[in-house]
Amino acid sequence: MKTKLLAVGAFAALATFAAETAAETDLPAVWPLQAQIDALAAQGGGTLTLGPGVYKTGAIFFKPGVNLHLEKGATILGVDDDAGYPMRETRIEGETCVYYPALVNADGCDGFTISGKGTIDGHGLPTWRAFWACRKAKRNCLNKEPGLVRPRLLYVSNSKNVDVSGVTFKNSKFWTTHYYRCENVVVHDCTIVAEVIDGVRGPSTDAVDIDACRDFTVRNVTMDVNDDAVCVKGGKGPWADDPARCPGNGPSENVLVEDCLFKGVCHSCLTLGSECTAVTNVVIRNCRLEGPGNFVNVKMRYDTPQLYANVLAENCTGTCQTFLNARAWMQFTDMKGRTDPPESVMDGLVMRGNTIACDECFGVKQQPYMKFRNCAFDGNAVTFKRYGTLPRPTGE
Repeated sequence: MKTKLLAVGAFAALATFAAETAAETDLPAVWPLQAQIDALAAQGGGTLTLGPGVYKTGAIFFKPGVNLHLEKGATILGVDDDAGYPMRETRIEGETCVYYPALVNADGCDGFTISGKGTIDGHGLPTWRAFWACRKAKRNCLNKEPGLVRPRLLYVSNSKNVDVSGVTFKNSKFWTTHYYRCENVVVHDCTIVAEVIDGVRGPSTDAVDIDACRDFTVRNVTMDVNDDAVCVKGGKGPWADDPARCPGNGPSENVLVEDCLFKGVCHSCLTLGSECTAVTNVVIRNCRLEGPGNFVNVKMRYDTPQLYANVLAENCTGTCQTFLNARAWMQFTDMKGRTDPPESVMDGLVMRGNTIACDECFGVKQQPYMKFRNCAFDGNAVTFKRYGTLPRPTGE
């Protein structure tokens, strides 16, 4: 198939549209970018190429065979109006539910690519302020409660051979990029940031959420978000590992994170969980840390059977608050009538060859349902103010 390129000049009207709808008082029935995506799909596929300018839009949905290229100076800017993100069935926080779509969506799009030096901007600040106001009024409010539901920036699902490169993702209203049931994904040479604006931080702006995926690489990505940077997920709940009860869940396997930069707003560089049933074969290596919270963070949910196996963290350098954090995760848990807490097991965590300066080496608070096996921490050059507590090995 001959690749079709949508000419940059074809978007001259979009910049005018963006300016005219800045107040968002009259949202279109079909966003201009969506119309162009649909036109390319009708022609058999091609690349949506955006030249310099601001393209303001609500949720857009890519179709098989249609890719996105953002030239330097091109910005896709998310609208603030909730009506720009019509509710639909999607995947969020380890469950299939009705929720906002992302700003940019691609489902069942094998070979999907995003490339270029442009920006995808969620314009999160107004939403962030509303979230923190709700959180102040109700400390334990949920992300699925009215007033707190908010769209992600990028959601790619049920897709193989995905390549995301070069672009900047910034100021998402919620999670920044989320991949669900994808295979053979490479995210590389990108910047993912949630800026601190007037002292306001973006809540739950995870950089890369890997949800029931396999063969996933994150390479040479700069991350500075107000939550986890790379977070491996797969489902939650007391029967989350039962495919008959929870068919949407699944393992995440073969994850490689390398040559990345983690900056100081990040809560953790690599997080396992909390919405996760099984993770196998994860490597983080040759990365630079500039003051994030945790280097490796293991969230062990009280209400979910979990198995984390074969995790390697090696040859990383820099500074952080905690070298290894592993604690009971109790936030928003629900045993749904089950009386025996399922086990959370870490089997095979190796951290070696890292040169890290931190406040605390081991921030481990182990509970009876938390099991650690075959863990090794030799060969690191770690300086710390507090040694903390190592994971206590447990039997089979």
